[in-house]
Amino acid sequence: MRKKDNILLKTPFMTVVLNLLVIYISFMLCRVVFIWYNWNVFDGNLDKDVILKMLPGALKFDTAGIMYLTVPYMLLTMLPFHFKENRTYYTIVKVILIILISAGIAANLIDTVYFPFTGCRSTLNVLAEFKNESGGQMRSIVMNAVMENWYLVLLFIVMVWVLCITIRIPVAVQYKRLSVYYIVKTGLLLVCVFASVVGIRGGISTSIRPITMSNAYQYADRPADAAAVLNTPFCVIRTAGRVKIEVPRYFSEEELEKIYSPVIMPDSTAVFTPKNVVIFILESFGGEYVGFMNKGLEGTHDCTPFLDSLMSHSLTFEYSFANGRKSIDASPSVLSGIPMLKDNFVLTTTMMSKEVSGLAEELDRKGYYSAYFHGADNQSMGFQSYSRAIGYKDYFGMDEFDADPRFGGHSMFDGVWAIWDEEFLQFMCAKINTFKEPFVSTVFTATSHHPFNIPDRYKDIYPEEPNLDMYRCIRYSDNALRLFFEKASKEPWFNNTLFVLTADHTNQSEHPAYQAEYGKFRIPIIFYDPSGDIAGHRDAIAQQSDILPTIMGYLGYDKPFISFGQNLFATPDEDTWAANYQNGMYMFYKGDWMIKFDGEQQAGLYAFRKDAALKENLKGTRPDVEEEMIKELKALIQQYLEHMTTKELVIPE
Repeated sequence: MRKKDNILLKTPFMTVVLNLLVIYISFMLCRVVFIWYNWNVFDGNLDKDVILKMLPGALKFDTAGIMYLTVPYMLLTMLPFHFKENRTYYTIVKVILIILISAGIAANLIDTVYFPFTGCRSTLNVLAEFKNESGGQMRSIVMNAVMENWYLVLLFIVMVWVLCITIRIPVAVQYKRLSVYYIVKTGLLLVCVFASVVGIRGGISTSIRPITMSNAYQYADRPADAAAVLNTPFCVIRTAGRVKIEVPRYFSEEELEKIYSPVIMPDSTAVFTPKNVVIFILESFGGEYVGFMNKGLEGTHDCTPFLDSLMSHSLTFEYSFANGRKSIDASPSVLSGIPMLKDNFVLTTTMMSKEVSGLAEELDRKGYYSAYFHGADNQSMGFQSYSRAIGYKDYFGMDEFDADPRFGGHSMFDGVWAIWDEEFLQFMCAKINTFKEPFVSTVFTATSHHPFNIPDRYKDIYPEEPNLDMYRCIRYSDNALRLFFEKASKEPWFNNTLFVLTADHTNQSEHPAYQAEYGKFRIPIIFYDPSGDIAGHRDAIAQQSDILPTIMGYLGYDKPFISFGQNLFATPDEDTWAANYQNGMYMFYKGDWMIKFDGEQQAGLYAFRKDAALKENLKGTRPDVEEEMIKELKALIQQYLEHMTTKELVIPE
């Protein structure tokens, strides 16, 4: 009987079952490593109750991810062809399975390291962020990551080795009659197909739609918990080929226009003032590092003495947010008023196939010259192509910097990403001195980024800090900003210039107030006019997509344009709002409240001004507030998706 049992365990169907068990254990181990590596993000909230809530979701999403990866293996193993019943065939099938699962494990481990920079599991659109990097630069980035996380590389090697010795090869089962073989094999194949479909869909009921990333919030209350429930292979495969977007029809077009319109109308009494505009998009300058934004909040590190001093003479906002968590989300949000409110849109072929306007193109109508600066390879991140698409006349990148011998040329390359911020901002200032006024200029800085290097000459001035590697990078870049303003303030164009400073997104975090969605999107948004006309600190909400309409309002621009933001100068504090999107969930801020909405159902209500960690879900306690905010958010989503798909993003002249 024991011998018969052993043979049964070696049949193709049972080896599929046992091999799937090994794969489940591998994925769960990846999840444990993910949580361990990012433990500070969970802020000690992974108690027994939270884990028990997450576990069913983790198994459901692992099932979907594993089924996606193993469908070829199951089909090749269970196909009812008797001529394949030999060891050579099954050995080849085993190799295919190990390659597929190894890719899945690698994706999970890579995302473990990448997660602190995005706050969410990676989807296929993460490739769009790096597709324009040169081969040499990508090799440098990868090698740095490998060296820093060698223990994860070792873990990957061990896990693949364990797969090689534990994945089973079936033995051929002899049937006296081929007809019996084909009947049994066909039946077992159908069982595998059925199990795969159910696993990928996330359930057996016909009322269940295929699970998506947003379903993770059924088992989690916070983005970090949702990311732990998910796995990267599922997220990548689930978002592959998602070009067509379904636009929700919450309202009729007539109702929609009454609730919200992205068309920004000019002030009929405005008089245009041709001030220069200089915009800084500061890499990773999250609010946690900015002392001015954390007055009275103990436990934060003030890394920005210069920015703090500038903010005391500028217009700032108590609650200011990024619209996205990736660098490629920032330029469209800031320069076109188009936030990332859906995966696979901004700076991708979906959006780039449409005519898109922006600050440079609008100001070109007023005779402005325009230039975009970024110290990386000229093809990096797609910034050059995007700046061209929205009307920037010139682009200054690494090529142009290297060609100018005054600032050290390519010897100022940081070895991984770009030219050091100090030298590149000095180069930018020198270039601006040659521009004819009025002009609009934008720079996207680069040094304050993984792998957290700074020039050797500054390593004693800004030594490594035990808390976060990011701190000294921010200190260095803040000083580079100081040196730029020190030089620029002596130039004749300076006093006729509006400076706007913001960050692309947040980055590493250690303070509990910055662990939830509120903190993970909180960045500075600063309007500085050397004349002092607009200095002050408002108890208002601001977001990156407000920057374009606010600049236009300040200049007195007299033409309508499209922007999914607001002119902060023309909006009372109590009416200001912000929206962002992560892991399939929308977050919408207005007044004292923030709501979460997955596109179909409200998931939460939070008093974010009092509860920065978003620990208390007040859903259902303020139906008046919730109903109004959901209505406004739905209108924003519908208008956004309609304009990103069928409607125009520009207003014809």
